[in-house]
Amino acid sequence: MPPRPPRERRRRFRGTLFVTTHEQHASYTVAVTRMPGSRDSGPAFVMVHGLGVSSRYFRPVAIRLAERGSVFLVDLPGYGSAPDPRQPVSLDDHADALAAFLRETRLTEVVLVGHSMGSQVIATLAQNHPDLAGRMVLMAPTVEPERRSVRRAVSGLLHDTFREPPAVTWIAFTDYLLRTGPRYLLAQIPVVLDDALETRLGGVPGQLLLMRGSRDVLCSSGWVAHLAEVSGAPTVEVPGPHVVMYTDPDAVAEAIARHAVGGED
Repeated sequence: MPPRPPRERRRRFRGTLFVTTHEQHASYTVAVTRMPGSRDSGPAFVMVHGLGVSSRYFRPVAIRLAERGSVFLVDLPGYGSAPDPRQPVSLDDHADALAAFLRETRLTEVVLVGHSMGSQVIATLAQNHPDLAGRMVLMAPTVEPERRSVRRAVSGLLHDTFREPPAVTWIAFTDYLLRTGPRYLLAQIPVVLDDALETRLGGVPGQLLLMRGSRDVLCSSGWVAHLAEVSGAPTVEVPGPHVVMYTDPDAVAEAIARHAVGGED
């Protein structure tokens, strides 16, 4: 008998249909959200979320990018609607699961977009799987050295909450408590804080773009400038807080699409 197709969950956001499936890749299950009706031609935008949250906060920018190519929103193992793996999961593990998804789906013209912790996952993937490193966007990359403690990280998150719109706060709150869950979230914090992104980017293959919001309290302009210096990557700053792809999806989509075709950033 042929294998059963993955079970789908269908939801609409601002009139656009999003279809989510659970898929086994490597030793882990990821949740992948696709947008039926998006362009079959052009780049494949693969978007990876930050710590504790899911890919839901990418939806506004995903709608814009669907006009330029196909869009895939990935919930990493244990996050969002992806089931808890019930074991420790490192950045390498997350990167391996993402790499397995890319290989098995055989996407071409891939543009990897990582937000916050997602930037660390993408950089890890590029380092461990250089054949998959193409165009990459590191948005609000974490964590700068001065914030690599639980106290400083939590303080920054609380400070950022007052700069985000209520919709983003609600997504984060429900993801932290109900979808990812406190136990897994707490286990993942050291994974993020113990990583020195700046040591990875100097030798990472592929073409990078660094992006931040102008009012981002978790990712300073000085930190992004340092990453640009060690990586040689261009930078772009968009008005907004940490979750800038939700607050200004038009500007973020335009910058990502321009980078996807090799335009000046």
